[in-house]
Amino acid sequence: MLPVVNPEVIYQSLDEGGVLFSPKEEVYFGLNAVGAKVWEALPPASRSWEELFSTLETRYPAVDPATLRADARELIDELLEQGLLLSPADE
Repeated sequence: MLPVVNPEVIYQSLDEGGVLFSPKEEVYFGLNAVGAKVWEALPPASRSWEELFSTLETRYPAVDPATLRADARELIDELLEQGLLLSPADE
């Protein structure tokens, strides 16, 4: 299952990406344009890893799918470590 957005996190979309802020964790995290699309594709927009990857691959057809998947997983892992996402077991 996909991680879910921590409900305490504030997200603001910007022209060139987005920013995340967790008042509880005191974490501020900047996202580039692709990172913002990954964030926006998380649940409830996607219900599975395959659905998330399909959304990203449709949005970025020129990017190698394996690279796109690896980069998305790396970002999601970092967001989990920062407390900006919650693993399904933590909900």
